[in-house]
Amino acid sequence: MASMPEPLRVAFLGCGFITGVHSRHLRWLRRDIACAYASRDQAKAAEFCRRFRGAASYASYDAAIDDPRVDAVVVAVPPRFHLELTLRALAAGKHVVVEKPAFLRMDEYQQALEARDRARRIVLVGENDHYKPLAVALRRLVAEGVVGEMVFGHFTTLVKKFKSATDWRNDEAMAGGDAFFEEGIHWLHLAGSLGPRITTIQGHRPAVSREGPDRRAKSMMVAFRYDNGAVGTLYYSREVPSLLRGLRLSKLFGRDGIITFESNGLFVVARGRGWPRLLCPGVRDIRGYQAMYRDFVRAVRGGAPPEMSLERAIDDQRLMDQVYASLEPAGQPAGSR
Repeated sequence: MASMPEPLRVAFLGCGFITGVHSRHLRWLRRDIACAYASRDQAKAAEFCRRFRGAASYASYDAAIDDPRVDAVVVAVPPRFHLELTLRALAAGKHVVVEKPAFLRMDEYQQALEARDRARRIVLVGENDHYKPLAVALRRLVAEGVVGEMVFGHFTTLVKKFKSATDWRNDEAMAGGDAFFEEGIHWLHLAGSLGPRITTIQGHRPAVSREGPDRRAKSMMVAFRYDNGAVGTLYYSREVPSLLRGLRLSKLFGRDGIITFESNGLFVVARGRGWPRLLCPGVRDIRGYQAMYRDFVRAVRGGAPPEMSLERAIDDQRLMDQVYASLEPAGQPAGSR
């Protein structure tokens, strides 16, 4: 009988909120992944290691990257530092998971791409929404032609949830941009990953409220066209109340029916060709983190690209650049936010 492979040894660079989110989901994958934790605060790294039953802790990012026992790192710090740590890890021969948004500008993606190819290592961009059961179910329904020829896509993600004054996301130099850039990119990916490809896109931002501790631009509406002739909209806000403090409905309209889904993935109702269907895509891995790490382990062990490769993330960044370029006055650099 063949023996089980050793777990992939993965060190988190950064011990903040998102590392806790990843770690809670990775409890289900202990046979595949052994976690370690690195922070500039040694006590914090040790606390995360204790809380999540990690294999080791490190008092610096360099210490984790330089440890020959570490196979891969997760770059889980503010986006401003993603490129530096990704390049450092690749130069040390490590595989990399880099949180989304991965990098701030297209030239940074290109640097990471070249470093990945030189190192012959795997880089997965941490777009967990690509892997969540909702996205998988929607891709299947669209491919099956359940609603016939697609006409509209309508995506809604609204919630009144402010960041504190001390949150690093309030600093655009750290976050790379406003709320839509830092978090809305997950929803932009969902809209663009269902099968049809987004070919043109334009952003529309309402007047910005600077009241309160969260002074970012927190709302965006984007309109886009797919390569199958359908058109769509995405409504994103972190300052507008949602139904029942979290319920958000989105729809895909076709000439033969409608797919209605709760934006977070609680349920999908498909009415079109065949009998109406009520689907519950799955709550155990509702955010897709476990599926994402399974893909990473598969890619590292098999040498094949992950689904959320740098190339796929570049497609999202290209759309994001077009959104912000459409907001800028003539002559202002598209990269300024």
